[in-house]
Amino acid sequence: MKRSLAVSIALLLCLSTGFAQDWAKQKLDKSTRHGEWVDIKHDNRTVHAFVVYPETRAKAPVVIVIHEIFGLSDWARSVADQLAANGYIAIAPDLLSGMGPKGGGSSEFSSQEVGKAISSLNPDQITADLNAVADYAKKIPAANGKIAVSGFCWGGGQSFRFATNRKDLSAAFVFYGPGPENVSAITAPVYGFYAGEDARIGATVPATTEAMKKAGKKYDPVTYEGAGHGFMRAGEDPANDAAAANNDPAAKQKHDMAVANKKAHDEGWERWLRLLKSM
Repeated sequence: MKRSLAVSIALLLCLSTGFAQDWAKQKLDKSTRHGEWVDIKHDNRTVHAFVVYPETRAKAPVVIVIHEIFGLSDWARSVADQLAANGYIAIAPDLLSGMGPKGGGSSEFSSQEVGKAISSLNPDQITADLNAVADYAKKIPAANGKIAVSGFCWGGGQSFRFATNRKDLSAAFVFYGPGPENVSAITAPVYGFYAGEDARIGATVPATTEAMKKAGKKYDPVTYEGAGHGFMRAGEDPANDAAAANNDPAAKQKHDMAVANKKAHDEGWERWLRLLKSM
């Protein structure tokens, strides 16, 4: 019963805060780093992407950031900015580019429509878009040729899947996303970040671990106990910093999860940056 309540709260927090991201936009507005929008063309498509550069003289690796099922949000762009703050070129493509009601991208969808739109994307189109982004990344004059892919929630699954389609990745970082059925083509090390109170995704980790081991691939999953799905966003969302009140079990559970999400967020970033540095 306690675990079911925790999972329900995790899902509620994930869904309720996926679109209310004024705090993330404020972080972006205060950033001193250079961020710009680029259009990456391939075949008959144009992928709109947000690129952020670190303030450094040295050439830097590029990290592709694949957004959640909420589309390319202010939070996803703030992740790119934070990566740049730590010395990496980050590029966050809008995989709904050209798919909006008016021919635009994620921003044209309502909160009720965006998840459905992303869920209906053609996997081959997603792969082609990400390959175009990776090709673009390799040609950035300030880049050093190393490329990593990362993704969150829906994007976490896509980052794992992209590792099966791209041979020149230095690493793949999967945040609470499922692994693909066939892992035999993966060449990059894959690092997983999972939530202890996320039964849906957590249940897939043992089979993925076994498949990667059997295929002789490097897979290093870490589970952050007490945290819920989406902890990398929820862990820094001020709205989730709730306090327990009146000994109410639901309020206490929400408070405990907010604390766990913050801890998982901080530890997740620390691990991620350490692994990026070792590429």
